[in-house]
Amino acid sequence: MAAPALVALAHGSRDPRSAATIRALVDEVRAVRPDLKVEPAFLELSRPGFQTVVDRLVKAGHDEIVVVPLLLTEAHHATVDVPAAIAEATERHPQVRIQATDVLGLETCFLQVLDERLREALRAARVRELDALVLAAAGTSDPLANQAVARLARVWGSHHKLPVTAAYASAAPPATGEAVRAFRAEGRRHIAVASLFLAPGFLPDRAAELALEAGAVAVSAPLGAHPEVARVVLARYAVGAVELVPV
Repeated sequence: MAAPALVALAHGSRDPRSAATIRALVDEVRAVRPDLKVEPAFLELSRPGFQTVVDRLVKAGHDEIVVVPLLLTEAHHATVDVPAAIAEATERHPQVRIQATDVLGLETCFLQVLDERLREALRAARVRELDALVLAAAGTSDPLANQAVARLARVWGSHHKLPVTAAYASAAPPATGEAVRAFRAEGRRHIAVASLFLAPGFLPDRAAELALEAGAVAVSAPLGAHPEVARVVLARYAVGAVELVPV
């Protein structure tokens, strides 16, 4: 029996770098599991759309699909948009079993990726000394999702023995610039910002711009198409595939 197809479902962005990064991440997943049918899809703004990908998989003979939402928090897109998209696909293809997994979430292993991206940014900026960190995320009106980012920031800061503040690009304070200025008001001058975003786009660009204007010495690139992220995608897929097995 063939394994279920894997659809890596991202939100989508008008910025072409975002979709390119998602496709590169899918390539990382395929490299680890070349036996699986793995396809990228987007909720909006980028192509291919989720319904188009499901139609294509059904036409190719797949009757089981595991959808891994490429989202870092359990906010509106995860709780409303993804279930709605899957409900629509299921209504259109009642013979196909479609299982959504948990979102990627904020795995502690992502801190390794953050460190790697930040080291790249520090080398490029020729910075060797830090006295504070800011963890920049998208932000949401869901306070629990923002609290999850703040918890990860505390773990990250504890690991590096540096003060750290979580900052948000939208919907919640503080913005990255505010966080950097607050540290500078304490007398700290070597403040770096790590970008807790999956892919480039308007929000990470805005967060970086505000941070640098406020005096940050370096801002990292988003997590991107990293093997560690691909492993989490496959871990989510494995759970979803098991849930498709008849009891």
